Amino acid sequence: MLCCVNPDCQKPLNPDKNNYCHSCRSELIPLLGGRYRPTQVLSDEGGFGRTYLAEDVHKLNECCVVKQFAPKLQGTGPLTKAIELFKQEASRLQELAEHPQIPTLLAYFEQNSYLFLVQQFINGHNLLKEWETRGSYNEREIRGLLLDLLPVLKFIHVQGVIHRDIKPQNIIRRQKDGRLVLIDFGASKQLTATVQTKMGTVIGSHGYTALEQMQDGKAYPASDLFSLGATCFHLLTGVRPSQLWIQQGYSWVASWRQYLISPGRDEVSVSIELGEVLDKLLQLDIQKRYQSADEVIADLTPGLSPLAPVPPTVLAPTFTTSSANTGPVSPKPNNKRRIQLLLGSSILVFGLGGTWYFQTRSHTMSEFSQPISQPISQPIQPQKSVSENSFVPKPLKGHSSDVNSVAFSPDGITLSSASDDKTIKLWNLASGEEIHTLEGHSTWIWAVAFSPDGKTLASGSADKTIKLWNVETGKLVRTLEGHSDGITSVAFSPDGKTLASGSASKDMKIKLWNLETGKLIRTLEGHINGVPSVAFSPNGKTLASGSWDKTIKLWNLETGKEIRSLEGNSESILSVAFAPDGVTLASGSKDKTIKLWNLEKGKLIRTLKGHQDKVNSVAFLPSLSPNGVTLVSGSNDKTIKLWNPLTGKEIRTLETGSGYIYAIAISPDGQTIAGGGSGENILKIWQTIY
Repeated sequence: MLCCVNPDCQKPLNPDKNNYCHSCRSELIPLLGGRYRPTQVLSDEGGFGRTYLAEDVHKLNECCVVKQFAPKLQGTGPLTKAIELFKQEASRLQELAEHPQIPTLLAYFEQNSYLFLVQQFINGHNLLKEWETRGSYNEREIRGLLLDLLPVLKFIHVQGVIHRDIKPQNIIRRQKDGRLVLIDFGASKQLTATVQTKMGTVIGSHGYTALEQMQDGKAYPASDLFSLGATCFHLLTGVRPSQLWIQQGYSWVASWRQYLISPGRDEVSVSIELGEVLDKLLQLDIQKRYQSADEVIADLTPGLSPLAPVPPTVLAPTFTTSSANTGPVSPKPNNKRRIQLLLGSSILVFGLGGTWYFQTRSHTMSEFSQPISQPISQPIQPQKSVSENSFVPKPLKGHSSDVNSVAFSPDGITLSSASDDKTIKLWNLASGEEIHTLEGHSTWIWAVAFSPDGKTLASGSADKTIKLWNVETGKLVRTLEGHSDGITSVAFSPDGKTLASGSASKDMKIKLWNLETGKLIRTLEGHINGVPSVAFSPNGKTLASGSWDKTIKLWNLETGKEIRSLEGNSESILSVAFAPDGVTLASGSKDKTIKLWNLEKGKLIRTLKGHQDKVNSVAFLPSLSPNGVTLVSGSNDKTIKLWNPLTGKEIRTLETGSGYIYAIAISPDGQTIAGGGSGENILKIWQTIY
């Protein structure tokens, strides 16, 4: 069957052989955009467009969704505005569709005086149909729904988009993995409001729509959170908010608990904690409601670190309904998202190639003016002048062979270095004097790392063991055994309770160790070659591992399951490093490149090129770049390079003289860079001077 795309047609389905609609006599369009064949009406927008199920004839008739917008266009007045809005909306949807729980935008175009968007078809049922089939949800399922959707809302709100029509019909449970997908971002409703002449057109659904959105047509992140709360109420109680709204307006939100019991059904059990979350989601007063998805997540997962407070919503829209955004958002200074970052009390480098993470410290080190993964909204201002003599190299002499790994203590007073000469040395940075030489490994040492409290040093060796050392005395505390090949990387968790270790190609495993007992917690398997680099995320929930198999894997540390694999390098991954935002990951590779990854999307942000040989180590250095963070890399090309990760541009190159750079480390105050490698001066430090 073929659908007529006249939005006023009452019986749009036609036999394939028809050239004109049997109902309205409009000429049928066999292929929209030359490739999309409409086969079924999915929804009707009341004469201003329809949504169709279609087949993409260029992809073996793969299903897709075609959304049609606006009546026939005249080219002037409000209809011209509709064309402009359509183009802006399509651009916005293209950005949003990078999220795995938002349908991908496939195309947008104008044809036969109609506007069309083509989106990915999500195979599954919306939550209204799911509820009608299976009945009401329990508390565990509601919590799961919230924790699955709130990160999606966080993503769109950061992009400056308000959904404005969250309800069970607009949430689909994807059949292949059970994840919830948010659909229908209000483009057709936005156009409807633009082309109608009457005032006061409201975008949303009665009962699910927040008071400020219903009365004033103004929507904020907190407005979407009200709609999410109403959706949870519907699925939990089986009572439609739209019916309650018709009967009693918004008065039901103050006494929603009474609907947990209804004739013919058992009482639904809701904990005090979830009840309080729903209370705050359903507040009529926007000032008393949750202001961000992060706030809701924090209350649902009380064991996590507290989030920075979010300013209350100010009832003055930043964007009008004709802007490029789906809806207005809470005003923000200079239209920039400024996130104050608390950087780590220690910045540690682990493994053969060097792996970094930042831990919480009590004072502010820097601010991001925007996330690394976001496009730059304005030209970068010239950074403060740093003279060519600002980086003064100083050699530390004592090792008799290559230095494979270096690490600063959390207080920045001590530097540790691990060498092929089977020793680990501890250095006093102020004097450059050697404090201790740690001996006990039977062959070369690949990795060292300080514990967050600075009392313990971990070392990994080709002798297949991990050793834990008392930093103050230089004595061996414990030896961990279990790998069947050499230890190529070690990393402490931010809370200091767990140690992660990666091993070489005959083992290929990652092991997690309980540092209090010295016992193995679990083994992570999935790489098909050695793992020279491991790193904990700043919140300690995720582990990143870089492998000689050319992949980066992200692991859920609570379950031990692989979250995703990042692929794109043509050669081995030698190092990985989390940025302080916890969302961006840097990787260094044998293919001479550095890649920046957005971990929420699992997407490559950009590739940095400039090194002439493999990149052995990467790290983030705060305070040098105008955007608050600088990426540092060490390479076999005998250089250390500093990069602006927002632009991908090289800031400067430090010439190291003779020898490769195998590992780099940065002091907690960002003032000192240490580099270990081969050659005449195998261990050097650069003191930055401002």
